[in-house]
Amino acid sequence: MTPTVLVGLDVHARQTHATVLDRATGQVSACKLHGLPEEAVLPFLARLGSSILAVYEAGPTGFGLAREAGRRGLDVRVISPGSIPKAPGDKVKTDKRDSLRLLRQLAAGELTFVFVPSVADEHFRDLVRAIEDLRGELMRARHRLSKLLLRNGHRYQDGKAWTLKHAAWLRSVHFDDPCAQVTLADYVSSIGLLSTRRAALFETLQAQAPSCSHADSIERLRCFRGIDTLSAAGLCAEVSGFERFQRPNMLSGFLGIVPSERTSDRIRRQGSITKAGSGHARRLLVEAAHHYRHQPAVGVELARRQAGQDPRIIEIAWRAQRRLHGRWQRLYVERRKPSQLVAVAVARELAAFLWEAATLN
Repeated sequence: MTPTVLVGLDVHARQTHATVLDRATGQVSACKLHGLPEEAVLPFLARLGSSILAVYEAGPTGFGLAREAGRRGLDVRVISPGSIPKAPGDKVKTDKRDSLRLLRQLAAGELTFVFVPSVADEHFRDLVRAIEDLRGELMRARHRLSKLLLRNGHRYQDGKAWTLKHAAWLRSVHFDDPCAQVTLADYVSSIGLLSTRRAALFETLQAQAPSCSHADSIERLRCFRGIDTLSAAGLCAEVSGFERFQRPNMLSGFLGIVPSERTSDRIRRQGSITKAGSGHARRLLVEAAHHYRHQPAVGVELARRQAGQDPRIIEIAWRAQRRLHGRWQRLYVERRKPSQLVAVAVARELAAFLWEAATLN
């Protein structure tokens, strides 16, 4: 049923600006609501009648307003801020103007609604993103330490860095200058603390993954080369259900791994990928794509992950290995494309195989 009342909301922690359009009369009104979103906005929307559609931008207030509205029978949807059209010369931003802009674009049908996950799924995604944040912080901490050692003439040349042997070598490094020694000790201790925190979060993830709503999809994705528990959980948490996409190319567009395009008249120009959606999911896909440089094979670890799984999923994973390795060879070896470009192309096809496996049955 077509809603008779449209509402644009600019939601904040303590106040909300609302702009209302009555389609029957064409009247537009605006007001300011004070208080928490659930306490101030929902009673206001309930007074407008049952045939309403309200929208607000995703922000720090989260999805709580949309969830509570759904429980009360109100249609409140969430908009991604990055998908809201905005004129380049529009430099004035106020809460009232934002709510009016949302209302106008909602009436024109120019808004795309985002998927609202359940509370449990959102908490699981927060855990995955916390691990991703720690990964980035740990990488930056390691870079700071390695550059400090490099500036002072200390180079590790006995194998790979950040192993147990490398950690023992770090403990043997000593600076005569007290300032440099304190800096070294602080960098080493911060790396140890971040590693411990990441390990603790990963243990929690492994314990919670079998009981979460994505458990079946995680087990299926782990059958693929280059995708283990952390990668599978990260992809499932960011996608929030592969079955939401009717075709694999829709999933690729959601993840932002499709080429941008600028076509006019008979001239068609394609550029770099759009990078829409989750950067975390894109990074996981590209990292997994690098594993398909190697000849198709099922190693000990991959065989362990595939044990007991549906043979059809294993067949899809094997078909992906053969297809993506051939794709890598053609693009990188024969056509001499840059490895990063090839990895993105392989990641786009890998997403299609993951969609096929996750949506089977």
